[in-house]
Amino acid sequence: MATKVDPITLDIIENALKNARFEMDGVVVRISLSPVIREQHDEFPMICDARGRMIVGQFGSYIPAIVEQFEGDINEGDVFVWNDPYACKGSISHNNDWCVMMPIFHENVLVGFSSIFGHMVDVGGKVPGSMPADAHTIWEEGLRVPPVRIYDKGVLNKGVLDIMLNNSRTPDMNRADLMALIAGCRTASVRVRELCDRFGRDTYTTACDMLLDRTREAMKVLIDKYISEEPVTFTDYVDDDGLGNGPFKMTLSIYRRGDIAVFDWTGTDPQAPGPINFHIHEGLCKLFFGVYMIMAFDPSVLFNEGFYDLFEVVLPEGSLLNPKFPAALSNRLNTHTRFFDCQAGALGQRAPHLSMAAGYGTSPHFIFTGHDKDGKYFQLMELLFGGVPGRPRGDGLDGHAWWPLFSATPIEYIENYYPVLVEGYRPIRDSGGAGLHRGGAGIEKIYRVLETGKVSIHDDREVVPPWGINGGHYGGTSSKWLVRKGETEPTRIPSKIDNLAVNAGDKILFRTAGSGGWGDPLDRPAEHVARDVRYDLVSAGEAADKYGVVLTADNQPDVAATEKRRAGMREERGAPEPFSFGYVPQAAE
Repeated sequence: MATKVDPITLDIIENALKNARFEMDGVVVRISLSPVIREQHDEFPMICDARGRMIVGQFGSYIPAIVEQFEGDINEGDVFVWNDPYACKGSISHNNDWCVMMPIFHENVLVGFSSIFGHMVDVGGKVPGSMPADAHTIWEEGLRVPPVRIYDKGVLNKGVLDIMLNNSRTPDMNRADLMALIAGCRTASVRVRELCDRFGRDTYTTACDMLLDRTREAMKVLIDKYISEEPVTFTDYVDDDGLGNGPFKMTLSIYRRGDIAVFDWTGTDPQAPGPINFHIHEGLCKLFFGVYMIMAFDPSVLFNEGFYDLFEVVLPEGSLLNPKFPAALSNRLNTHTRFFDCQAGALGQRAPHLSMAAGYGTSPHFIFTGHDKDGKYFQLMELLFGGVPGRPRGDGLDGHAWWPLFSATPIEYIENYYPVLVEGYRPIRDSGGAGLHRGGAGIEKIYRVLETGKVSIHDDREVVPPWGINGGHYGGTSSKWLVRKGETEPTRIPSKIDNLAVNAGDKILFRTAGSGGWGDPLDRPAEHVARDVRYDLVSAGEAADKYGVVLTADNQPDVAATEKRRAGMREERGAPEPFSFGYVPQAAE
């Protein structure tokens, strides 16, 4: 008879795996050295079953493609590493992400895999940070490592490690971060073996199957309820590719065929000459759709790979989402996050009450490199955040990451380890789109550099603003400015630039985009608008013009004047639009 698992045992195993996944995070951040992983948590762990299907984690789908390359030659004590997107079918999407995978054995029987990938601050290439804004091919973006054993049956392959570290400007950080990823995988291996010891191996593996099946059945309900047989289509844009080309169109159509949800990217622009292409694995594409549907429509569902056979994905070859080798990929996060915006826009047409607006739309980064007074090389890399969209449950988050577990680098850390002073860090007034639920605000961060060096910047949403939904307004765009020492007037610099020469005392003003609002701003409680004005998130002019709220001298709502103003604005405007874009593509003008 097949092994049976009672509901209580299943619940215990599920939560034990969730805890193990978070323990992986804890181990990694305690061992790593780079600010990107140690402070900002740019690493993504998962635990899979023996077939490589993710049971818990954030990313999945890539294990079977790696295992296939080794034709079953997978042994206890092996640890695999890779970073080349083209050599792993897009399981990771640019060279900076080093991915580690190890098989988990219980009494010589394979019961699963643990895996983590994390962002290395430098992997070689033409510019510090390895994400050149003007790359034409992946050859310019640093060392490419195909899937190889970094540990062979428990023995370190020093040659592989030496090659990887020899091609980085930050070998000490990379070594520590790589070993942190490996330690995280080993932690998961210990916890899975403990579960097999406690409940029995057959019970554990059956429980994994049951967790996958449960998610699949829940996803069938969501597909039937929220995806129609009639296609819905949505289009959004990436500003540019760093080489002066763009904006680039991304078009998504979603429909249902029986129990199968089809996600079709036909109509998306051809691959870019510059490095914004997103070489996405089909399984990862399914995962991104699945996690959005779960988070938007039923967060109680366990996020795993059980629903994959219910999804069909169309990724046109040679497009922005399926580029041909050797297309440049290093700054693909502009396209990656616009992927999420297109999901929200398409799914929101069938269930607008559960969808959200568009967000700041990339992963902005600031890199400062040079040599200090002692001649020692330094390389600061920081990921910045922006406005997270207005949503059904409330306002968007101000200056927050797209990725839930990311956090800002503490200013004390930056100033202690790098020749930089952070002179300002605050939300940008009026950058959150007006709405019943206001869009999250972008942030302004002011860096004053204390040594001569070079700055690289990468951002988006400077041209195409984040759209609003259900009557909400679009949010504010990004901008970057340089103030030379001794000058007062800032000079605008591009949103994508490498090796900008700076001198001690110069300032960089880094302003990220906000996000779109959700719902009719004329329905927002006047006291909430007044509070936002007092908090300097909204100006008095915006309160009157976008929200129809009239304020007293001490920034309290004038109830009678507000009601009168809003009535007039409603009559003049009519019914609010379902989307507020703030951008008209050139071809349509």
